[in-house]
Amino acid sequence: MINHRYLGNSGLRISELTLGNWVTAGGQVGRDRAVEVVQAALDAGITTFDTADTYMNGAAESILGEALHGQRRASLEVFTKVYFPTGPKGPNDTGLSRKHIMESIDASLQRLRTDYVDLYQAHRYDHDTPLEETMQAFADVVRAGKALYIGVSEWTADQLRAGHALAQDLGIQLISNQPQYSALWRVIEGEVIPTSRELGISQIVWSPLAQGVLTGKYRPGAAVPEGSRATDHKGGGSRFIERFLTEDILLAVQRLEPIAAGQGLTMAQLGLAWVLHNDAVAAALIGASRPEQVAENVRASGVELDGATMAAIDEALAPVAITDPAETEKVSPRHRLV
Repeated sequence: MINHRYLGNSGLRISELTLGNWVTAGGQVGRDRAVEVVQAALDAGITTFDTADTYMNGAAESILGEALHGQRRASLEVFTKVYFPTGPKGPNDTGLSRKHIMESIDASLQRLRTDYVDLYQAHRYDHDTPLEETMQAFADVVRAGKALYIGVSEWTADQLRAGHALAQDLGIQLISNQPQYSALWRVIEGEVIPTSRELGISQIVWSPLAQGVLTGKYRPGAAVPEGSRATDHKGGGSRFIERFLTEDILLAVQRLEPIAAGQGLTMAQLGLAWVLHNDAVAAALIGASRPEQVAENVRASGVELDGATMAAIDEALAPVAITDPAETEKVSPRHRLV
């Protein structure tokens, strides 16, 4: 079963492996398979589910709401996000303005079939909206009982500090950040994690397996497997994985195979255990296109890697791991996308 961790400086506990449905539900896999994956997660003890209104323009939220319908709501933690374009993608169908936040939370709750979400997250930082306006809108969402806690995604250390200060002034809890993080993508270690520790903010990390590259299924010099993330042009997965499909990275990843075997783990389990070794991480988001992938991934929960194993992983990937903190700033668009 799954271990649970506290989220930030709060009393909320979430499953340390959390099911996300970015490019799966409504995208890479069909509705029926997506529902099966959610059921496999529930059967494995996962209680936390993460989505966003922009995923497949609301379809992912709708499928998650359908899959969770009939479950005891108090036993689940449901997260969603707001920022990227939704609906007909008009001038106010994006960003973190008060208008977009207040309209988006109602639409998300309707699709998710719930009266509230446990965590409502700013999917990116909005350079076109005053931060005070954004945080006041989030505070009103919390006070209306539509969200219990507030989080963000891919904010820099300075943005986290400013957002946290305003949240405190408004009497709400900003408790999480959702950045990309894996043994190959370590850009948050230099600035974001130290600042988050100071502020009582946890990381809910996405792409802990570097879009599947750390599973070892992408081989140097070989064609990408059919049906893999690299072939997902509809949901956008192929665009994110391109950076990891270089020959030097794929060769370095192959050096992890004997390390995983020595621990009695699959490559995927080793990659997830590496992420969860960092106590600044409250949860690693896993995506799955098949129920059996969930069953494999959950075996990483509770795995403890010793210092020698961690050092061996770092040594294998050091020449190709990306560590520049400036990469975080590049993730948020300088202006809204519509």
